[in-house]
Amino acid sequence: MDYPIINTPLESLTTECLIVAVYQEQILGPAAAILDTLTDGMISDVVQRGDIKGGVGDTLLINYLTTTAIKRVLLVGLGEHKPVTAKDFRKALASMAIVLSKSNMTDAVCCLAENSVKNKDTAWKAKQIVEASATPFYQADSCKSKPAEASAFVQLGLHCLADQEALQLGITQGQAIANGVDLAKNLSDLPGNICTPSYLAEQAMTLAAEHENLQVEILEEADMEALGMGSLLSVSRGSRQPAKMITLDYQGGDKDAKPIVFVGKGLTFDAGGISLKPGAGMDEMKYDMCGSAAVFGALQAVAELKLPINVVGIIPSSENMPDGDANKPGDIVTSMKGLTIEILNTDAEGRLI
Repeated sequence: MDYPIINTPLESLTTECLIVAVYQEQILGPAAAILDTLTDGMISDVVQRGDIKGGVGDTLLINYLTTTAIKRVLLVGLGEHKPVTAKDFRKALASMAIVLSKSNMTDAVCCLAENSVKNKDTAWKAKQIVEASATPFYQADSCKSKPAEASAFVQLGLHCLADQEALQLGITQGQAIANGVDLAKNLSDLPGNICTPSYLAEQAMTLAAEHENLQVEILEEADMEALGMGSLLSVSRGSRQPAKMITLDYQGGDKDAKPIVFVGKGLTFDAGGISLKPGAGMDEMKYDMCGSAAVFGALQAVAELKLPINVVGIIPSSENMPDGDANKPGDIVTSMKGLTIEILNTDAEGRLI
């Protein structure tokens, strides 16, 4: 989705939909008040009719305006007429995004960044608008024989007549975070027969190839055996999929600066091993790698923003399956640190990897 800055006065604006705020007690936000004048009092008439109360997250789509080049208006409630809290602002944006995702519109212009949010600046508000608007458009349909049709909605402009530099900063940050979130969701939603430890390793190499400051290192099982990583390797013994130790290293800060380190659990499927999980709901154990997906998403966002910091992402990845060679309750393995570990329940594999 595109997020252009729109600096056209509302009097001259042409758009499929204008998104404006209303407060409780029938109080209009700044843009809503201007639009009310342009429509000869239509907005205030609708609000006074009680069709929208102005509570946080309330929405009302008015589909037809006659006296302006703005075709529709989406009223979004922000609660009491005072600086809204960050939580309530995000709640209102989520409601806005749902309406947009279910509409037949191709574009809209959002004026919500002009409203005050307690202790937050323009950049923060713009970032939240972008993140929230992207959320309902995600679809987990890459494995479907007939994927859903792409939404017709392709552009959300952010209206601003001042402070456009801060607005652009927020848009840039919001897009990078939204892209990282989408990557994490895509990886998490893939089935275990596609998203294997080897697949995660391939995705790490692809991500590193796309960003200059991002390097990747993949340890194979032979490398881990040489390092004495018996704890991690014991989990993968029951699987036909080889384990991978994936390290993503982003260098954007001083060479000697200490990095921020994210460690994400990468169990691409967890059947529990010999301590087998119940069958009901076991399909959801493809999500046991969501920690690793979060690390992927974070590293992508950091690299896309070219942040001036150092960040390391560590992803131990394996399957946990029952097999004749799998860990057994009562087995004792030796970790890389040289400590022995008695395995009483093979479904406690997360602490082993």
